[in-house]
Amino acid sequence: MEERRSPFRFGCLAGLALAAGGLAMRAWACTPALEGARLESPRHVLTYQANPQISSFFAIDVAACAKTGPPPKSLKIDAHMPEHRHGMNYAPKVTTLAPGRWRAEGLMLHMPGKWEFVFVVDGERMAHRLEVSEGIHFDEDEKRKIIAHGPWPPPARRDPSNRVSGTPAAIALGERLFFEPRLSGGGGVLCASCHVPFRAFQDGRARGVGLKEVERNTPSLFNVGLYRWYGWDGGHDSLWSQSIRPLLDPREMNADAEHVANVVRGLFAGGYKAAFGRDPPASHEEVLVDAGKALAAFQETLVSGRTPFDRFRDAMERADVEEMKTYPLAAQRGLKIFVGKGNCSVCHFGPLFTNGEFADVGVPFFVAPGKVDPGRAHGLEVLRKSRFNLLGRHNDDAARSTAIGTRHVEPQHRNFGEWRVPGLRNVARTAPYMHNGSLAALRDVVKHYSELNEERLHADGEKILRRLDLSKGEVDDLVVFLETLSAAGDR
Repeated sequence: MEERRSPFRFGCLAGLALAAGGLAMRAWACTPALEGARLESPRHVLTYQANPQISSFFAIDVAACAKTGPPPKSLKIDAHMPEHRHGMNYAPKVTTLAPGRWRAEGLMLHMPGKWEFVFVVDGERMAHRLEVSEGIHFDEDEKRKIIAHGPWPPPARRDPSNRVSGTPAAIALGERLFFEPRLSGGGGVLCASCHVPFRAFQDGRARGVGLKEVERNTPSLFNVGLYRWYGWDGGHDSLWSQSIRPLLDPREMNADAEHVANVVRGLFAGGYKAAFGRDPPASHEEVLVDAGKALAAFQETLVSGRTPFDRFRDAMERADVEEMKTYPLAAQRGLKIFVGKGNCSVCHFGPLFTNGEFADVGVPFFVAPGKVDPGRAHGLEVLRKSRFNLLGRHNDDAARSTAIGTRHVEPQHRNFGEWRVPGLRNVARTAPYMHNGSLAALRDVVKHYSELNEERLHADGEKILRRLDLSKGEVDDLVVFLETLSAAGDR
């Protein structure tokens, strides 16, 4: 069968290294102070970065050096279509940033086709041809990876370990408990103190604050019903067990089983009976666990909405070219990096954009002088010792089919300093980032991987992460793509 080629093509500038004066780098050639597409002439070497889009204004960053003598002083830039014998409708403004460095603004390529950038450096002409069209070409492997990130939203599913998962009465009780400050030991902290609904159910802080500040960032609750492990270190294997943890943590809500049980008996006896079909029992621990299960039933309903990426992904699956065109070109370029050069989809794959497991990504694990947070290594210790794990008596799944991961997970030396790979849906709304909130913005996260210090990784010979060395334009595009993974209506 003849291969079908997508009409979506874009002559991407990143990666082109055509030298106007010859393809080979001469030993005596100079090195411009900018990464990007490269041109070489008898007297100069020039590099530039640009991300042109049809009928949109864009800028070009340029660096040039003279092979002999001082840096060049002047630069002129133009673009034209040789086959059509006409050029741009606008004259760019060139600003000198430093010796041999310029930025040109006000360029626009007003139609698709074969264009040529023309640079005149101290009177010497250098040109570079490119083809610009209305979309990006994705090969079949890239399409397969992209389509695997959906469909979204997933079908609703119940948690067999929680007998009230998905039941309306339990969801209603869980929502009331979520906003009840009297569950906390001092009566002043509620679940929503850290998981703020209008902040995508997190708090916008680097580190969470309950009664005291903790060492880790507060994750969003969107899509938690789809996880395998809970907490940055995976110390809990169910959503209901994880929901119990902050109630008992002295730094967060500082309660105990008796306190929680008495609040439920005194304030929510009717809601409890509607959810569980009985009055609250005498056992404080039983009521505490059931409170966790009601909280989990509510949190399972927090599913993020559809995004611009989902519309593009679905259009690609059905080969709807016109709908695909509505997805920004910068986002398409960023998506191509995500599934290709960046290798991001190795860990961030599937509809949830995560493999649900743990990795060392080069973020320091020191929390104070002489004090470290061991991450997954500690989480496995907590999991094994917990009486609320899925191997225990509180699991409502009699067959213990939900406990396979807990039963078979094996602690390894490399677990020290590993953290759960987060899902990326709504990622633009959940800053700051990383387990300790050390990176303030998405751009910082992308730059972290672009400039990754591979010597910091202790992966026992495993070589998944590598320094990406992205250009500024590639960083910009990857950020734009990540921003399209957020749903505007989520709150």
